[in-house]
Amino acid sequence: MKAKTQEVQVIEKLREEGGYATLRRLNEIVDFSFWKTKTPEASIRRIVQNSNQIFRIQPGLWALQEMREEILKKFDLKDGDKKSEEQFSHGYYQGLLVEIGKMHHYTTYVPAQDKNRKFINQRLGDIADTISLPNFTYENLLKKAKTVDVIWFNTRNMPSNFYEIEHTTDIKNSLTKFYELQDFYAVFHIVADIHRKKEYEDKLNVSMFESIKNRVKFVDYSKVADMYEGLLKANNSKW
Repeated sequence: MKAKTQEVQVIEKLREEGGYATLRRLNEIVDFSFWKTKTPEASIRRIVQNSNQIFRIQPGLWALQEMREEILKKFDLKDGDKKSEEQFSHGYYQGLLVEIGKMHHYTTYVPAQDKNRKFINQRLGDIADTISLPNFTYENLLKKAKTVDVIWFNTRNMPSNFYEIEHTTDIKNSLTKFYELQDFYAVFHIVADIHRKKEYEDKLNVSMFESIKNRVKFVDYSKVADMYEGLLKANNSKW
């Protein structure tokens, strides 16, 4: 009996998962015992990128072409529809950041108004540690913090990292939030597609944001997905 190719094995596992999976999930469920490679994770990445039977939904999330219509419908996605893409992308990257924060042993927060957003097939409110902001400061500052897309809190219930996801909205609005929250010992992150980095740099370099300029980081979508996958391999890289 002819052995199944690595590509066929990955495709079969995608079918078992309902037609889609993250790279992290594929690394958990594919049987590598007969793969003649020391880097099976890299092999899976190559397979999903090169196979004409697999398409990318988002960085780190892959699906079967044969189930494309069914899967897009499941996620309320429509080819070429920017609004549905934005809604899915926002929840997807919020979910990745929540999962990454939990793996780093932070308490994770998402706003109550986002609790029903979907991270793949889960509600954000079900995977985040809390949708209630800890009472860590004055009410006027809490009001600003409550709208931040994802916050990681340390063991003393103080904010350590703030994340704003900017798919199409104005990056200046997020920078203004960070400006208001600058008195906390925390790092601020703008998460967006790499093509928005120049726009981010232009807006950060205005005089108003001089005091936070060295505390804000731009993290592109692909790096979020890479960090999520890297943690599976105990990758201790930091942003």
